[in-house]
Amino acid sequence: MSALLPRLGFIGIGLMGDPLSRRLAKAGHPLVLYNRTRAKADAVAAETGAWVADSVAQLAAQVDVVITCVANTEVLRELMLGAEGVIANARPGGAIIDLTSADPAATRELAQLAAESGLSWVDAPVSGGVAGAEAGSLAIMCGGDRAHVDAARTILQPLASRITHMGPVGAGQVTKLCNQLLVACNTAAIAEMVALAESSGVDAGLLPEALAGGFADSTPFRMLVPRMAERDFKAPSWHLRTLLKDVDMATAQGYRQASATPMAALAAQLMRSRLARGEGESDPATLIRLYRDDAQRS
Repeated sequence: MSALLPRLGFIGIGLMGDPLSRRLAKAGHPLVLYNRTRAKADAVAAETGAWVADSVAQLAAQVDVVITCVANTEVLRELMLGAEGVIANARPGGAIIDLTSADPAATRELAQLAAESGLSWVDAPVSGGVAGAEAGSLAIMCGGDRAHVDAARTILQPLASRITHMGPVGAGQVTKLCNQLLVACNTAAIAEMVALAESSGVDAGLLPEALAGGFADSTPFRMLVPRMAERDFKAPSWHLRTLLKDVDMATAQGYRQASATPMAALAAQLMRSRLARGEGESDPATLIRLYRDDAQRS
């Protein structure tokens, strides 16, 4: 990379990709965008001066660094592989920074294929949600060679309050799965707690104030309890299906490593029961319905 800011390609203008790409443009990076639904990329381009590519191949051929922030491992594979994919079309010596929450084993496989084509790879999944993306206060956990992570750090700085090198390629993804395992189990326990409070005649909406600063306090607690108490599951800043996807990957990683994940497996089954009721796009706070709304209707 030159002393000038590298030209970035950003693939995936979704809930997270929209504010992240805007922050990178605001930081002064020349930016090329691609999204399967072009209108989302066009909206960012209209406000930032970024250019919108017609294809993944076109984007990859024009930038120094490709940043991906897509829905899941399967979409990531599709973007990277094949004659029209990133790996086949990126400039030799270029870099890939993947912000997707993806499977660690697949990440290592794709990174090896990228290396064979002269491309570096840093897996850099994020935590902090849409609010963190908008504020530039995400926690980013990175896997890759130290030199590659250091180079990625200079690019990712406008997005994060904390960037941690966790180890070789795949280590960032494992760390994110650990994060999501804890979030999912916490969400399930919070739903039980709110249900217990309500069934005992306690106003659950007062719980965040009552428990603030104690051992039970946490960011998920402060976010989820009001939504559960109000049964407010619309316009979520994160989706049940996304959390379930990550917890399923965490349990799969546990299976590979012979590391037991019984709490994560239970949380996944509880979330899957809501998914079966068509609530995949709802806030994970919908788990309260397992204990209160559904029980009251039965």
